[in-house]
Amino acid sequence: GPTHCATCGSVLQPNNVNFVVCQLFALLTAVWFRLYLHPSKTSPLVRHVVATLLGFYFALFCFGWYALHFLVQSGITYGIMILSGVEHMHKYCLVVALGYLSICQITRVYVFDYGMYSADFTGPMMVITQKITSLAFEMHDGKVELQDHLRMPSLLEYLSYNCNFMGILAGPTCSYNDYIAFIEGRSYRSKQLDTNSKVNGAHKQNDPSPKADVIQKLGTCAISLLVFLSVCKVFPVERNIDDEFIATTPFYGQVVYLYLSMLTTRPKYYFVWTLADAINNAAGFGFNGYNKDGSPRWDLISNLRILNIEFATSFKMFLDNWNIQTAHWLKRVCYERCPYNPTAATFLLSAMWHGAYPGYYLTFVTGILVTLAARAMRHNVRPYFLGSPTHKLVYDIITWAGTQIAICYTVVPFVLLSVAPSLKFYRSWYFCGHIACLLLAVALPVKPRHLRTKEMSNSGAHQTLDQQPLTGSGVTVQLLSWGILKH
Repeated sequence: GPTHCATCGSVLQPNNVNFVVCQLFALLTAVWFRLYLHPSKTSPLVRHVVATLLGFYFALFCFGWYALHFLVQSGITYGIMILSGVEHMHKYCLVVALGYLSICQITRVYVFDYGMYSADFTGPMMVITQKITSLAFEMHDGKVELQDHLRMPSLLEYLSYNCNFMGILAGPTCSYNDYIAFIEGRSYRSKQLDTNSKVNGAHKQNDPSPKADVIQKLGTCAISLLVFLSVCKVFPVERNIDDEFIATTPFYGQVVYLYLSMLTTRPKYYFVWTLADAINNAAGFGFNGYNKDGSPRWDLISNLRILNIEFATSFKMFLDNWNIQTAHWLKRVCYERCPYNPTAATFLLSAMWHGAYPGYYLTFVTGILVTLAARAMRHNVRPYFLGSPTHKLVYDIITWAGTQIAICYTVVPFVLLSVAPSLKFYRSWYFCGHIACLLLAVALPVKPRHLRTKEMSNSGAHQTLDQQPLTGSGVTVQLLSWGILKH
């Protein structure tokens, strides 16, 4: 089965080198954009035009004429937004943008190039799809601040939001309001009014500098890339389904190897997402107020928190810190709105958004089971371990190991992409993860969500707050994926 996504071979292919060169060039351009096209001396029109043209140039450089799909997808949905009223535009935009993305993914996978992750022009389209639908939902909800009471963003603003050079290649998704505030130079003002009044006046007169954060994020990128290039050949994921490995390795050895092989696939995402965040910050986008010590925070559109991922002691903690912006998006457009079975609906949307490989759907089906089991365990077991710090530490260590193995077990098909190798892996483990999760979910009692909500509203507010960490009632069904619901 094709497993290029997990292996090193694809990293140094021309397309991936193109991608990294383009992102480094985007970083330099971002610094120039912040210093020389500063909103104090440049009109929003010029900033929009430059950001958009550079975005198209980078897209053409990396993907050739496939980059026209970005324009077509944006153009069609802009037309839909103009023609349909605010009442229904969010539904139409979701169906059309996701449909267009899916057609591109299906033809790329099954018609042209099965298993090749290299020239993946659908990567940027995934982010553009999120932006198109986010804006349509924000407009439907009446949350978009439009100048002069206009009914719509202008076509230039729309293309700039979807295809600007900072986010065209690797995102992350951001809110339309935040992006326009950045272009128009309002992002510092609004955040400075919100921040703690203890921050001294000196900070408020000058724009906060992203320099320290950009340097720190580039350091993280360098370490991630080094780790990825040095260890990914040592622990190939494919070895998990190698007949000789399965026959000769004891089960505990297979568990440890599974953890290590999955651990080595993550630095690739750390590199791409952290670099994308650094580019946005270098352009002056991503300011999120000040810390208590008066230092600026640049995490408005950060996509992950690495230490929280590696030391996660629950599914919820892992998912709260992995692919954060996609999690926000899924929560906004699906989980909070779906009247019937929002969990399954969000899984389905996430699987469709990720692409046409059947392995994705296997991961999400497994994810539902693991999710239900994790919730049941938390409800029933956690209260017994909160009596003393020692008990809590033991609980944390056990749940850390359990969480990491459960996540690895669940995302194997996501990395292997095809059904046959994925089922071979699960067979070699005798489907023990699925069976254990099913038994836990069935055997341990968990009150339905509507009863828990009712109970919480009946008991006093202060009591609810006291009980929440114990009962885990704050943990709604969490969705496992490489980018899911943020609780």
